[in-house]
Amino acid sequence: MAELLIELFSEEIPARMQGRATDDLKRLVCEGLKGAGLEFTKAESYVTPRRLVLVIDGLPEASPDISEERRGPRADAPEKALQGFLGSTGLTLDQCEKRDTGKGEFWFAVIEKKGAKTAEILPGLLEKAFADLPWPKSMRWGSNDLRWVRPLHSILCLFGGAVVPLTFGPITSGDATRGHRFMAPGSFAVKDFADYRDRLRKAFVIIDPAERRTIIAEGAAKLAKAEGLTVREDEGLLNEVAGLVEWPVPLMGRIDDAFMAVPSEVLVTSMRAHQKYFSCLDANGKLASRFIVIANREGEGGNDAIVAGNERVLRARLSDARFFWDQDHKQPLEALAPRLADMVFHAKLGTTSDKVTRIGALAQALCAFIPGADKAKAARAAELCKADLVSGMVGEFPEVQGIMGRYYALDGGEDANVANAIAEHYAPQGPNDDCPTAPVSVALALADKIDTLVGFWTIDEKPTGSKDPFALRRAALGIIRLIVENRLRLPLLKTFDNALSGYSMNVDDATLRQDLIAFFADRLKVHLKEQGVRHDLIDAVFSLGGEDDILRLLARVEALKNFLDTDDGGNLLVAYRRAANIVRIEEKKDGARYDDAPDAGVLQQAEEKALFDGLSTAGESITAAIREERFADAMTALAGLRAPVDAFFDKVTVNCDDAELRKNRLRLLARIGAALGDVADFSKIEG
Repeated sequence: MAELLIELFSEEIPARMQGRATDDLKRLVCEGLKGAGLEFTKAESYVTPRRLVLVIDGLPEASPDISEERRGPRADAPEKALQGFLGSTGLTLDQCEKRDTGKGEFWFAVIEKKGAKTAEILPGLLEKAFADLPWPKSMRWGSNDLRWVRPLHSILCLFGGAVVPLTFGPITSGDATRGHRFMAPGSFAVKDFADYRDRLRKAFVIIDPAERRTIIAEGAAKLAKAEGLTVREDEGLLNEVAGLVEWPVPLMGRIDDAFMAVPSEVLVTSMRAHQKYFSCLDANGKLASRFIVIANREGEGGNDAIVAGNERVLRARLSDARFFWDQDHKQPLEALAPRLADMVFHAKLGTTSDKVTRIGALAQALCAFIPGADKAKAARAAELCKADLVSGMVGEFPEVQGIMGRYYALDGGEDANVANAIAEHYAPQGPNDDCPTAPVSVALALADKIDTLVGFWTIDEKPTGSKDPFALRRAALGIIRLIVENRLRLPLLKTFDNALSGYSMNVDDATLRQDLIAFFADRLKVHLKEQGVRHDLIDAVFSLGGEDDILRLLARVEALKNFLDTDDGGNLLVAYRRAANIVRIEEKKDGARYDDAPDAGVLQQAEEKALFDGLSTAGESITAAIREERFADAMTALAGLRAPVDAFFDKVTVNCDDAELRKNRLRLLARIGAALGDVADFSKIEG
């Protein structure tokens, strides 16, 4: 058994692409090896800003010999069929064997394939894997036709310590790599992965991104602790910075006191987005005048010069922020709102000012369904919610939209509920984002997202496949979270009508509303997936139609789930399927429908009479319980059907000789589905 070591060395790979690239390289090479019959014991991949690394242990020196048996045509088949079979196997007729299979005599061919040396298989296999690597963006450079994420410099490829000769574009493989770009730029040859890893570390390169993350996190925490501070948690920034350095060196710098009057969100955003610095917090959780920078090298003669250089760059960046902060304060937030008329929201949906008008009307209508929501405050919040988009600060730092609106609103004397709604109306924007709970904030957040969804539905700009350029799936998930986490009894169909009234477009309102409800059903499945709620149960309730209250829907789904988890529920589901199958088969055979009510006067056996009575009683109880939203009671009524249904199938012959009796019994079976159909569409339930 031998080791395969691969390194693809290039210019800096964008941090956001590194994780996917190393996974894809591992997947493509491993699939190629397995396809060639080459098994292995372990495969590990690593990545740095300048290299993709893959090491595979336990590869055999050659692929195994393969004996493949293939059955051909009958012995008496036409000559053309026989020749076609022989041509596909590469054998002659005397090399084939005639066998009696019990269903006649057939020709069989045994094809022996000798294994090949692994070193001979690898070049073509690896070149294909490299070419198939799916970069989100790629480029050409020089005069070659090769596309890669960045200019590729070298390929290290060793199998059992020997170079695997391959060519990829202008690059020929070898046994050499290079160290850190600045601290050890020379090249050197390696023998195997252990030698490669150890020599790179001596050349100031740590190939394992997990180890680099640990060094960054622990080093930053140590520096902050020495100052009585903590590092602000930011997993995304940690992963990104680990993809920017090969030799991480955490250092601490200082923010000038003159900038600390600027809102902390702006300082954090500026440091994070533009400089990739970590923020520090004091004992009270407030932003401290320190930052952590991760250098990619040790400074010559110390790191003071590196820190001073980063402080100088940050000073210039924050000077811009302070300038915009000061400029924006020269006028109240409401003075910015008229400029939204010059900002296009979407070519077919009007300006941002038009959207603000629609949001205001919808937010006020939503207040009727949000306990504690004040219409006047909701209207005022809507009027100002987008005004900060034309401010200098948001123009420079788009990430703080809404947040700056809150600051400007409070400075202008606006009510705190109005100001907070301005800051929170974009939320939640993802599964890890906090969901607003203040009534005015909830009304505004719902209005903004619902208006967006309905607007894009009216112009038929819906998500398709993996494409969702306007983040409409995210908007729907945000609406669902706002409803569920705030326990809102919000009728979606009525809400869509209110939103549609803000548009003067000629659309089929009924189709649009139902299409949106179906879209919400799909998003609800995504939202509930991690909670263990089955998607088929959501389908079973949604399929009944007319259900647009998400809380009521979830209550029905929960009651249905609990019912199906019982013996009565599981057995009744089996019985329903049996009844439905019998009715479907007989209807198809007879060319008739058996959905009429059964005739009590035709019933003969005690078991069918008991089922008839049970269905009548259960139907009345289920209807009343669902009307009063007593869904657990509806399931209890269903459970009462198990005994008469079981007895019916044990004692009653449905397809009897008496035609009228048979029809009546089929109608009785069909009524089982009708009774269950008041609770859910049981045909949608899996398992």
